[in-house]
Amino acid sequence: MILHIFLISTFLVSNAAESNNIAIYWGQNNNEGTLSQTCATENYSYVIIAFLNKFGNGTTPEINLADHCDPSSNDCTMLSTDIKNCQAKGIKVLLSIGGADGEYGLVSSEDAKNVSGYLWNKFLGGNSSLRPFGDAVLDGIDFDIEKRLKGKQQHWDELAIFLKSYKNSTQNVYLSAAPQCPFSDGELGAALDTGIFDYVWLQFYNNPECEYSQNDVNQLLDSWKRWTESLTVGKLFLGLPASRAAADNGYIPAALLCESVLPLVAMSRNYGGVMLWATYYDKQCGYSSYIRSSLCTPQCRGNDCRRKENKWWVWIIIGVGVALAISLIFCLGCTLRKKKKTQVDGKMNQKKVLHEIESDVVLSDKARSVEIEDGKTLSNLVKE
Repeated sequence: MILHIFLISTFLVSNAAESNNIAIYWGQNNNEGTLSQTCATENYSYVIIAFLNKFGNGTTPEINLADHCDPSSNDCTMLSTDIKNCQAKGIKVLLSIGGADGEYGLVSSEDAKNVSGYLWNKFLGGNSSLRPFGDAVLDGIDFDIEKRLKGKQQHWDELAIFLKSYKNSTQNVYLSAAPQCPFSDGELGAALDTGIFDYVWLQFYNNPECEYSQNDVNQLLDSWKRWTESLTVGKLFLGLPASRAAADNGYIPAALLCESVLPLVAMSRNYGGVMLWATYYDKQCGYSSYIRSSLCTPQCRGNDCRRKENKWWVWIIIGVGVALAISLIFCLGCTLRKKKKTQVDGKMNQKKVLHEIESDVVLSDKARSVEIEDGKTLSNLVKE
């Protein structure tokens, strides 16, 4: 029982620590800084380059990274060094396909297979004489599918399966998805049902039916619960706008997020952390810094942030866990001592019994000797 409670407390502490795992989208604003600068903040565990927003259905794939670089002139290869710098810090870098704008879609299984081959050879561990990001090898692909080809069947599940099949002993192919929070996402539902996605960043913004609004978190929590209970994936992330300007609605003040939302969503068995849209807005307000350090940045102070004390409840859980662990160790020690004492007592009793048996044997031998001597004496007397 004690061990069971200890394991539960350890699980809660571990999941609380997941709050520091933040995923961020980069690439859609010229003023957000470089990819290397984004990773240098060390606020993020995952950086998603957005977007490859033209592909499939016979179109020539194209990347749109605002004015960070011009893919048509092949100068996005300069991102190779930035990507490697991020990965050297332990940050996973993924390429997001899709987005709200663009021309993309899959019209057949063959189309899905061709796109998967393109992604593998151009951005992942495959080979191509012309790679948009040079020799950098991305960690995986993100599915931000927000459009549907009219009257066409979706094949995103097949694309995911084809991509995952490239996984080998030298490189994993991480898959992530960014479905809308209404369950189940109409575009990605079938793909998520494959159960092969490593990360899912649920978009709890621009979705009035399941997002935070007017100081009410219950709607969001109800939707989160439904997703976490139904989805069999690696980790689920709470997707939020990094500032009020980042989305039409769904923004949660940082203090409220830390006090009333994260402690509850972090209790889910498959909780992974927080996803933010996007780097530019986070840079302006420091939303990720607040989540990681529980302190306001100067830009936010007086707006929707305030100084926050340490998460006392985490320390209580840690304290209880340590106390239970000590109690468990003490009980195990007592049990082992009792067992040892029982073994020692058993050996002592065994020696005592053997000693008594030996004594009886000696006495018996002496008695027999006396009988023999007495017999001899009596015989001699008779002869005389």
